[in-house]
Amino acid sequence: MDEIQSQSDHYRSSSSSASSPASRVPAFNFFYLRKPGSLGQPISFEDSPEWEDTDADVRVEEGGGDSINAATTSVSPSLSKLNSGSLPSPHLPEGAAVARKIAGASVAWKDLTVTIGGKRKYSDNVVKGSNGYALPGTMTVIMGPAKSGKSTLLRAIAGRLPPAAKMYGEIFVNGAKMHMPYGSYGLVDLETTLIGSLTVREYLYYSAVLQLPGFFSQKKSVVEEAIHAMSLGDFANKLIGGHCFMKGLPSGERRRVAIARELVMRPHILFIDEPLYHLDSVSALLMMVTLKKLTSTGCTLIFTLNQSSTEVFGLFDRICLLSNGNTLFFGETLACLQHFSNAGFPCPIMQSPSDHFLRAINTDFDRIIAMCKNWQDDNGDFSAVNMDTAVAICTLEATYKSSADAAAVETMIMRLTEKEGPLLKSKGNASNATRIAVLTWRSLLIMSREFKYYWLRLILYMLLTLCIGTIFSGLGHSLSSVVTRVAAIFVFVSFTSLLSIAGVPVLMKEIKIYASEESNQHSGALAFLFGQLLSSIPFLFLISISSSLVFYFLIGLRDEFSLLMYFVLNFFMCLLVNEGLMLAVVSLWKNIFQSVLTLVTIHAVLMLAAGYFRIRSELPRPVWTHPLSYIAFHTYSIQGLLENEYLGVNFAIGQVRSISGFQALHSAYDISPRSNAKWENVLVLFLMAVGYRILVFVLLHFYARKNVSLHRLFRGKHNSTA
Repeated sequence: MDEIQSQSDHYRSSSSSASSPASRVPAFNFFYLRKPGSLGQPISFEDSPEWEDTDADVRVEEGGGDSINAATTSVSPSLSKLNSGSLPSPHLPEGAAVARKIAGASVAWKDLTVTIGGKRKYSDNVVKGSNGYALPGTMTVIMGPAKSGKSTLLRAIAGRLPPAAKMYGEIFVNGAKMHMPYGSYGLVDLETTLIGSLTVREYLYYSAVLQLPGFFSQKKSVVEEAIHAMSLGDFANKLIGGHCFMKGLPSGERRRVAIARELVMRPHILFIDEPLYHLDSVSALLMMVTLKKLTSTGCTLIFTLNQSSTEVFGLFDRICLLSNGNTLFFGETLACLQHFSNAGFPCPIMQSPSDHFLRAINTDFDRIIAMCKNWQDDNGDFSAVNMDTAVAICTLEATYKSSADAAAVETMIMRLTEKEGPLLKSKGNASNATRIAVLTWRSLLIMSREFKYYWLRLILYMLLTLCIGTIFSGLGHSLSSVVTRVAAIFVFVSFTSLLSIAGVPVLMKEIKIYASEESNQHSGALAFLFGQLLSSIPFLFLISISSSLVFYFLIGLRDEFSLLMYFVLNFFMCLLVNEGLMLAVVSLWKNIFQSVLTLVTIHAVLMLAAGYFRIRSELPRPVWTHPLSYIAFHTYSIQGLLENEYLGVNFAIGQVRSISGFQALHSAYDISPRSNAKWENVLVLFLMAVGYRILVFVLLHFYARKNVSLHRLFRGKHNSTA
């Protein structure tokens, strides 16, 4: 402890000397946090008064849902700097509509604790007794090092915790303990799956149609507002992820598109997880200026951030600083700097405030200290990393709990919750019929543009069937060709089904898009499945008819149009079943490697049980005959194709005797002698295609239902703990 105390004292003395007026180098051109109206001198904690967090007077204007419910606060230093012209404003094209005013909403959380059960028997407290609030028209940032509980706290406030999490405490929206209904808030995840083959305007338009009720034409103005609000006018007609040889949007613009998707609902509250993720300094500053302008519409902004530059830090209204789930500070940004100074850790004048905060409370720096303990700089020691973070965390936490800032937060929470304001109402959503139609049309557009969806698979199918047809060509129609033709049909059905596994990455992307939209209630399992099925039918039919024609005529099957059409229909049903099987596996694993490995194993087992290597009646009855041979779609497809080819055909043996096609085939493959047996096999394939999609619906719906029920359970718990 003596060594730790000495490290802490040494760090405090070095930091104080670095920020003292005597040793500070004048930096008049250095952009730093300044007092309101004083743009000439940087802040010095030794010669500047403390800045108090002015209480907000929350009032609601009468006049409908479009009026601003804003908090009237004193002009904060960050806001005055923005208004003074120190930062650039996002460019809006001429004639652009001004952002529409929306009704704001206040959010307050009290004694919020979140536990997440891992593989161990006990649960870890990720967030511990957090208190805070967010007012309309303001930006509230949750900062802290990695694994400090930032994203968990954000999701807890939004009511979007994972299933393994449990929440305790109270959350108030406009003074009432209630959950936020659909459309009243938006959540932008850290990783948002966008559709790269759509333009920005197309993507936002389809998102608006999926989210909002009403006619399609009414959504265009909403989309244009979202585009202008996020300064996406120059990129509105560009593809998001690139197409063929076209370059996609930069990461900053892609992040803006993800935020704009939530803005089409005009949410009262917007939650963003790491808005500056993967952005450079210029893109980060432009993003935060855009979000700052967004708060002028009345929207309440709450987001997480790992660290920021000095310019970005100056735009925040309030900051919640976390470390290991503990709240080290909540209040105005300048008050946070004063809080660190009071605790003995003042910010050096040439260092970014966020870097200083995270340097002081990030335990990972202890490992750097251990690595660098034998290093020496020009002054004889490694003075930049000589403080034990445990000392800083304990000191900051204790100082905050006993400070006037913590008392001011509790007072503000009491003021925000003593009287209930207007309740947030759901804006309604699109009907299932509308969603199915929109998803079908959108999927058709995506599949037609994306080469890897079905066009590449069509080429691969054509090459494969050409190879199979060439190898088995010239068989003739004699009795000796029966066994070889059975082999050709088996290879055709089995190998083309196996080749369909190449579509797993595409289906995985569709599942991710669905999961992203379903998490924000933009889509549902039923609408997704119908949209995916209806949009895939034209492409699967194109694959089936092109492959069937190549194989049918190269092999030399019976030259009758009705038989050819049955062959196409049978193979089409086989592709539908296989597509449903892949969807089920992908929905179960949600991982490409595991899905491919599982599908290859399933196909190998089903091929063994299909009755070609050994006639089904001779297979071992446990497992192989029942149930594998009956659940293998290869069996019904091959049976139907052989019955289509050989029923009603006779083969002459000598000049007097002849045998039927059923008798000639019976020793090579089990088929039925009934004339309508081939249609029964097609019916079984159709039922299997329906059954697999019902299984996918159950998997997706159960997963979504589980999340919704847990969401309601969490809300019910903190509503009852009054």
